Amino acid sequence: MNFPYLTRFQPVLLSLFRFVTGLLLFQYGIAKIFKFPVLPYFANIPPLIWTAGALELVLGALLMLGLFTRLTAFILSGEMAFAYFMGHMLKGETPVLLPLLNGGTAAILFCFACLYLAAAGGGSVSVDALMGKESDAAGDAYARR
Repeated sequence: MNFPYLTRFQPVLLSLFRFVTGLLLFQYGIAKIFKFPVLPYFANIPPLIWTAGALELVLGALLMLGLFTRLTAFILSGEMAFAYFMGHMLKGETPVLLPLLNGGTAAILFCFACLYLAAAGGGSVSVDALMGKESDAAGDAYARR
């Protein structure tokens, strides 16, 4: 089934998707760095998790703004892949590949959401678009290079 009337909303929905993804990552950064809200699994975090929280805080904010969207999303995608393999799949003595069993569903989803944003760009409502680094069509500004 095709919904051609939704096509006109694609650039704005891409921007909304980018903003919500950045907001969710930003909240993880806030929880890890500033301990708000207080969550038991972020009580005494090791330096590696603190670094991940700093990345999520800073790059999540950049993603919400749509500033350097492609580079920011690419870095976050790699961080989330690393988080899945190191923090979820290999957290016990034996590797657990299934995300339902190792708690890595969100990490996988963030990884591929950010990978998509790295390819698609920030959309029409972003600082990148205001600076002329993005066009209304997803990825059109960089496709010709």
